[in-house]
Amino acid sequence: MTTHHLDRLFKPKSVAVIGASEKKGSVGCAMMKNLLSGKGNFDVFPVNPRHRKVFDRPCVSRVQKIEKPVDMAVIATPIQMVPELVAACGEKNIAGAVVVSSGGRESGAKGQAIEEQILAAAQKSDLRIIGPNCLGIMNTAVSLNASFAHLTPLPGNMAFLSQSGAVCTSVLDLALRENVGFSHFVSLGSMVDVDFADMIDYLGSQRSVASIVMYMEDITHIRNFMSAARAVSRIKPIIVLKSGRSRAGAKAAASHTGAMAKEDILYDTAFQRAGILRVTEFEELFDGAQFLAKQQRPKGSGLTIITNAGGPGVMAADALASYGMEPAPLSRETLDRLDALLPDNWSRSNPVDILGDTPASAYIDTVKHCAADPKTDALLLICSPAGTMDTLALAELLIPHLQTVSCPVFTAWIGGDNVAKARQVFNQAGIVTYDSAERAVRAFKNLYEYGKNIERLTQIPIRTDTKLIIHRDIAGKIIQNAMAEKDTCLLENTAKALLEAYGIPVNDTKIADTREAALEMAVRTGFPVVLKICSRDIPHKSDCNGVALNLNTPEDVKTAYSQIMANARQHFPGAHITGVTVQSMQDRADFELFIGAKKDPHFGPVILFGMGGVLTEVFSDISMGLPPLNRMLAAHLIGKTKIASVLKGFRNIQPIDMARLEELLIRVGRLMTDFPEIEILDINPLMVKNGVLTAVDARVFIAPASVPSPMHLIISSYPWQYESLGETVDGQPFFIRPIRPSDADLMIDHFHSLSSRSKYMRFFSPLKELSRDMLIKLTQIDYDREIALVALMGNEQNQKMAGVCRIIVFPDKTQAEFAIAISDDWQGKGIGSSLLTQCLKAARQMGIRRVMGLVLSENTQMLKLGGKLGFAIKRAAGGGEYELIIETDDLDID
Repeated sequence: MTTHHLDRLFKPKSVAVIGASEKKGSVGCAMMKNLLSGKGNFDVFPVNPRHRKVFDRPCVSRVQKIEKPVDMAVIATPIQMVPELVAACGEKNIAGAVVVSSGGRESGAKGQAIEEQILAAAQKSDLRIIGPNCLGIMNTAVSLNASFAHLTPLPGNMAFLSQSGAVCTSVLDLALRENVGFSHFVSLGSMVDVDFADMIDYLGSQRSVASIVMYMEDITHIRNFMSAARAVSRIKPIIVLKSGRSRAGAKAAASHTGAMAKEDILYDTAFQRAGILRVTEFEELFDGAQFLAKQQRPKGSGLTIITNAGGPGVMAADALASYGMEPAPLSRETLDRLDALLPDNWSRSNPVDILGDTPASAYIDTVKHCAADPKTDALLLICSPAGTMDTLALAELLIPHLQTVSCPVFTAWIGGDNVAKARQVFNQAGIVTYDSAERAVRAFKNLYEYGKNIERLTQIPIRTDTKLIIHRDIAGKIIQNAMAEKDTCLLENTAKALLEAYGIPVNDTKIADTREAALEMAVRTGFPVVLKICSRDIPHKSDCNGVALNLNTPEDVKTAYSQIMANARQHFPGAHITGVTVQSMQDRADFELFIGAKKDPHFGPVILFGMGGVLTEVFSDISMGLPPLNRMLAAHLIGKTKIASVLKGFRNIQPIDMARLEELLIRVGRLMTDFPEIEILDINPLMVKNGVLTAVDARVFIAPASVPSPMHLIISSYPWQYESLGETVDGQPFFIRPIRPSDADLMIDHFHSLSSRSKYMRFFSPLKELSRDMLIKLTQIDYDREIALVALMGNEQNQKMAGVCRIIVFPDKTQAEFAIAISDDWQGKGIGSSLLTQCLKAARQMGIRRVMGLVLSENTQMLKLGGKLGFAIKRAAGGGEYELIIETDDLDID
């Protein structure tokens, strides 16, 4: 994941077209025409050994013969020639190449091999590749059209990315019809190098880009993608149409979890966690894109609908209801104003039906009154050719007023040729318009839901002093022993011991391999008891009548043992049967829950929660989440299920401790994070009786892990390895650890503990307060992109943040910048040295080769510390600052 060289690709000063031609219909000809047709301030150099001139420009036989520097190459030749041409571009020190040639992996193994050669050639010279098998790239801000598209997009502030060239051209056609403009238009093709993650990162840094819309077929380097999307989606909306919804992921019939964690649902889960709005149809993608291009996002769910006919208004309200939403409740004042304006038989509610014969002036005044209502977050204006309404004239009269309304406004002029001109007028004026009420409502709902999701992602969690007590060493031994014995499926008692090591409540479970042993254990446990078949080869015990409940006597136990064993042998004759488990009979549950986890080959660990029992898969009341989880994410995971309505109490069912349930999900997430060997984990049922939770059945499947923890996750986890203890020069202990989102209050207190001078030293400005956005940025860290360590003084109940140090990684992933702030009361006591040293160690572990920072000349303490740690110190050009630089390989630290 890097944006290295992408600025030179999208803002080139010179472009070489390899395969340039004047032959009509050829890609090389289309490329030259598009590059020369705009007003771009860049040179274009045709390259083709068969020509001396192309479009009256001197043509060279090889790219190395171009006498001037070249930023970007466009390669439009047979793909077999591309590896050699890419190598030549590298020799010329070209930043990147757009390879439009087809015939790569889409053509089979031979094409895949050529793509690998292309990438290998590019990597030798640090050259970036877009494509192959792509349409090309466009940047309207610099009039760059390095594509063979038949049209050029209008300027705008929305970027469009696509793996499909055909989708690109279709979107381009629609955009021109609807007067939608783009900042960037990028066909990524096979993504042999530059992928969605790189482009999201790059576009997120561009001021000319306000939103990103994508058509996606698959994701490469999904952890990089999640990191980029989570960073950018907080400041710029991202919409994606992911194709292939019907393709099922791999099934694991041995578990409920494996059967339910389908690939497409995992994409939904990942997109939601990344703050991306996913749409399901091409029309929906473009509708959302049009909304973003022309309107601000709605701040709330209060939609006011104005219509000149009852039917379309009802359809809009029905569409809202299908998404669990209702029209905004208009205030008494607004209704009174409308009463004075509209005919006696108007609807007197939202939707506001002004009736077909009402004059256009009344429609316009209705819009003004409704827009001013405090409950209106957005306006949907509907018009159909009913009564005497002139739909075109109304549109023309409305436009000046709509351009001054503060809330989002969108229109649905319904009909065919009679209203087509009105929609065209709206488009030309930059007003969102759709051809049906349902489409308009869907676009509103999507953008509102996106806003709610971002609100959840950027919510500042409440700090709790509860520290999870887990026994990672005990769990590790259980996993190691099972791996040594090649047990891919843990026996139930072992699986429960693993859960118990992570603080998950289980019932006592013993294994008996004879009838006599079962009886002895039952007597020791105390009647009544439960017997269950114990076999790694029997996925679901109920499949073979392998469970006997409420056994009250020795005779019951002996009979049940014999029957269970017979049933198992009959249904699974080849299964290896260990025996039966003996457990205390639990009181009848109020209800049963399910917690599962699966390590997906693409998405890593996935946590599942929902209604439990033997019918888990039938009712499929399941939600999914991605670790690491915190309390907010766990609460959201629970809240997405139908069973959640029972958890707070229902009739004679007692409410459960929601904090405890959230904690169980967090603990399961920690277990899956710490041990990539765990492939599948099932807790089903998690019995609930009188609000008490108990895991009465559990299955765990393990396998050798290909990567160590936490690299199997697609979202960076809290880096426990950076925790350490320190001591001030006068012997006071402090604790260094990575910053957490719940440290917001501590961060505010720390900021106010800094003197005005210390604040200026840290932020290079006389900052008086930390804004909410700044607080989120400082505490909600993606540890794939940044390191932020804090020094804490005191016990957990009364901690103070004495200092903060952070390393911000540059886009090339090899360099970083440091920043540090120590509370005035704790300066000069060795805390800054310890913090910066730990950060430098972490930077070296991340592969960062150079760390630098700017320090004001009056910050003598920091300059002294830099010299002590081995930083090279030199005065920055043209300012009152010093630049501190250190190579991490030269660090004299353990």
